[in-house]
Amino acid sequence: MKASWKTGLSFGLTSGVITTLGLMVGLHSGTHSRAIVIGGILTIAIADAMSDALGIHVSEESKNSGPTRQI
Repeated sequence: MKASWKTGLSFGLTSGVITTLGLMVGLHSGTHSRAIVIGGILTIAIADAMSDALGIHVSEESKNSGPTRQI
């Protein structure tokens, strides 16, 4: 497995688990509604995956860009 895949997978899993557990605890303690907790999990799964992907993409792009010329 490529190092970039390992980095992305471990970063995504760690971030996803911590974020989802925090959301579940917060929504459950605030609402005690199973439907709201499930809706929150689905929403955060999509949003967190997109933000992690963008963060890793920007990080990789910044590594790949060479030195810039100063005028």
